[in-house]
Amino acid sequence: MTGTGTEGGGDRGAGTGRTRGRDGRAGEGREGVRGHVVGGRRKLGRDRVVGGRRKRGRDRDRDRVAGGRGAGRVWGWLADAALIGYFVFALFPIAWMLILSLKPADQLFSTYFSFTPTLGSYRTVLGDSEGIPFVRFFVNSLVVSVGAVALSLLVGLPAAYASARHRFKGSENLMFTLLSFRFAPELTVIIPLFVLYQKLGLFDTYVGMIWVLQLVTLPLIVWIMRSYFADLSPELEQAALLDGYSRTQAFFKVALPLVKPGVAAVSLLAFIFAWNNFVFPLILTSSEAQTVTVGALSFLGGDRPKYNLTAAAALVSVVPPLLLALTIQRYLVRGLSFGAVKS
Repeated sequence: MTGTGTEGGGDRGAGTGRTRGRDGRAGEGREGVRGHVVGGRRKLGRDRVVGGRRKRGRDRDRDRVAGGRGAGRVWGWLADAALIGYFVFALFPIAWMLILSLKPADQLFSTYFSFTPTLGSYRTVLGDSEGIPFVRFFVNSLVVSVGAVALSLLVGLPAAYASARHRFKGSENLMFTLLSFRFAPELTVIIPLFVLYQKLGLFDTYVGMIWVLQLVTLPLIVWIMRSYFADLSPELEQAALLDGYSRTQAFFKVALPLVKPGVAAVSLLAFIFAWNNFVFPLILTSSEAQTVTVGALSFLGGDRPKYNLTAAAALVSVVPPLLLALTIQRYLVRGLSFGAVKS
């Protein structure tokens, strides 16, 4: 019986131990769950704190970006205002010339912007009612400018191609000498030219004006077109030579068509320089071959200068270069950007 009790006590003890063990494990489990829950809450709190910090950081970044965009808009508005101001400043002389040309003679000096517009100045200028043949001067400018550009292209394009493809000793000096004719002031050569034109019978003639304007247009065409031809690959012309073309045929059928935009651009620039030239027509012409740049000043003579007629003549003389620029605008943009990006 004692053994049985002992065994029972042991069983109870064992059971009690198991019960304690279960309770212990359960306690440990409850404590672990509590710790996990508490840790989860702490972790969740930390995540909320970190998320709040991130949110505040993102808000600050957005504020900085918004502030940067606001400053960028302000600078953009200031830049636009500056460009508009410069645009108005640059066009103001033309606008003032237009106002003068529309004013009648009796309101020319009495008012600035309050006047009765009239086209009488243009009718006077184009109708030869003042004894000044402005229309003939206009035609003279067209003839000598187109003739000078055509002759310069005829001579300058082959010269530019040859200087770009064939280099020899002293070629750069020769090209710089040609360019120096454009650099030199026109007044330095006007007296010798005047004497030569008087002796040769070229004074106040179309031929004389076309010939002397080569000093203005030819160096410009040669130097600009030289860079265009230099940008072309020589292999294109070599392939044409292998196909049986001569050097002249390779120039006209291969090289020249590829630089048409450049030819259009340089032709416009040369025409503008020839049209706007003032010194050569002033000294080397009198009436027969006089151009608009000198003829427009004829309205300033007499007892009372006719500023409205001068303004109308000046605005009429602007029309041909402007129309030519608008006509070949597509080729002009391509020609000025030709060779800007090289592969």
